[in-house]
Amino acid sequence: MALLPKVIYDNQRSDSLVSFLRRKRFAFFKSLIQSAPDTLNILDIGGTLEFWVNSGFLADLLQIKEINITLLNIKEYQSNHPNIKTAIGDATNLKQFRDGEFDIVFSNSVIEHLFTYENQLLMAAEIKRISKRFFIQTPNKYFPIEPHFQFPLFQFLPLSIKVILIRNFKLGWRNKAATKEQAVKTVTEIRLLGKKELNKLFPNSKIYQEKFFGLTKSLTAYYGW
Repeated sequence: MALLPKVIYDNQRSDSLVSFLRRKRFAFFKSLIQSAPDTLNILDIGGTLEFWVNSGFLADLLQIKEINITLLNIKEYQSNHPNIKTAIGDATNLKQFRDGEFDIVFSNSVIEHLFTYENQLLMAAEIKRISKRFFIQTPNKYFPIEPHFQFPLFQFLPLSIKVILIRNFKLGWRNKAATKEQAVKTVTEIRLLGKKELNKLFPNSKIYQEKFFGLTKSLTAYYGW
């Protein structure tokens, strides 16, 4: 069920709204790192080569800084880029990294995928432990269109209704669930955050808000600048 045209939500299209907001967010990130050290060791939790390389974002940063990025994912991920290496890990337990090991921890639309607030607390604590600075983006819970399922106010529906919908329709990027168990897992994986909860997770950070027609579409907690 496609309620929105792809020009709104398809991040593979350079002319989509999502891509426009991502470029704007990255420009803000670039403006922040102007004042950071000339050599930066960045951990991107949930990051991909497509985000950094295909978009041109890394090439843009390399014009002003020496950048080395570690992409952390729960499964093996390959990189052939000289400035990007990969690691396998769990965002809620980053024990393989030392306190303050990274100049910046960066994460784009990951913290809402952890099922529970307790897991989000663990991820936030680990980010604060291993970073000198951080830049953590997540969709805003109170934006009227849920970004993963592309369904109006989906995040506020009872669990039983969410399960019925995802069992009967392809919603956004989510295919129809084959079983009730799969449906429950699919819809409970996403736990969106509002500004108040994001502030609780990162109490000393500032919050950057992305606006769409006056409504806040996503939030970024940033610290260290």
